[in-house]
Amino acid sequence: MAFDSGSVSFRLFYLQQSYDTGLLDAFARNAAPAITSLNKDPISGWVTGRHLFDREVTEEKCVFGPYLHAQLMKAEKKIPASLLRAHIKMEEDIELRARETEYLPRAAKAEIKQRVTDALLPGMPPTLSSIAVVVDFRNDLLIAAALSDKQIDTLSPVFKETAGTLPILLTPETAALRRKQINANDLEPVSFSPDDSLELPHESTLGMDFFTWLWFVWEKEGGVYHLPDGREFGVMLEGPLTFFREGQGAHEAVLRKGTPINSREAGTALCCGKKLKRAKVVIGQGDAVMSATLDADFAIRSLKLPKGEQEDAIGRFQERMLCIETFWSAWLSLYDRFLDLRTDKKQWPKTLDAMKQWIGHIGEHAEANVQ
Repeated sequence: MAFDSGSVSFRLFYLQQSYDTGLLDAFARNAAPAITSLNKDPISGWVTGRHLFDREVTEEKCVFGPYLHAQLMKAEKKIPASLLRAHIKMEEDIELRARETEYLPRAAKAEIKQRVTDALLPGMPPTLSSIAVVVDFRNDLLIAAALSDKQIDTLSPVFKETAGTLPILLTPETAALRRKQINANDLEPVSFSPDDSLELPHESTLGMDFFTWLWFVWEKEGGVYHLPDGREFGVMLEGPLTFFREGQGAHEAVLRKGTPINSREAGTALCCGKKLKRAKVVIGQGDAVMSATLDADFAIRSLKLPKGEQEDAIGRFQERMLCIETFWSAWLSLYDRFLDLRTDKKQWPKTLDAMKQWIGHIGEHAEANVQ
């Protein structure tokens, strides 16, 4: 499943209170109904991380050390659109011949569609979907394989109904408020382009500001940093790169070919006022190397984890979760450093000037390569 093997894509959510393994009882009370109860209306609820039919939400199957692993399962019956259209058309032809007319009123067509739907739906196999989640009791976090707005909107109210509190999506703005008591709305929008004639963003773009700053310090400092507990880790940025700038028209650029981090197109994008919105981030700690595509909204996509040493399933799961924690904690420790600098009235103007000079140098290098 999503957190058991392979690469993982997820969002982090803050929990508004601390939980312990007693939360398992709430998950069990909200377990998914038996699949045999499925009719025309969808059913949903919690199942274990083993498979989507395992409704026995027990400590043995779901709790592994400081983690609760489960899935929000949804089952529904759907009629393929082409099949539904064909049956409706067939029934309409029969009705036209019976009425000896060339046209059917709207009410008749609606009645035929409903009749066909009611006849076909019971014979359709279940369509299953799920959102895997891990409740991290130690860090008061919900880690969920929910990247789209639709998935987040599906998961959040169900978790609230189960646990009693609404999880708060971790974004650059909520992380700034939670970790440093910084309201992003209080920060003045900034431009990193050396072209002072460019219009400033209408609002703070905190995530892209951080991403662009990280590129700057990575090139200047070499990419070696420390976690709060003193452990050393390395960071490297790679392509594909996505740049974005607010405004009318198309203001997004995606660079894939070659080595985009050093390309003239990247320099041109920065000089035109665009900021880094998405990139591949590689983080190494000890012998472990992890890489993922990160968005400026802090969505983590396709995180590749190192091969573990544990042989049993529970040991492998806990080992993978510790690697995931190393990745996001390294990322957020870098964000903490950025936030401290961003609110330093003496140091931030100096950093902003240095970044503009750096971008100007990249732009000059890009122009020289064109010539």
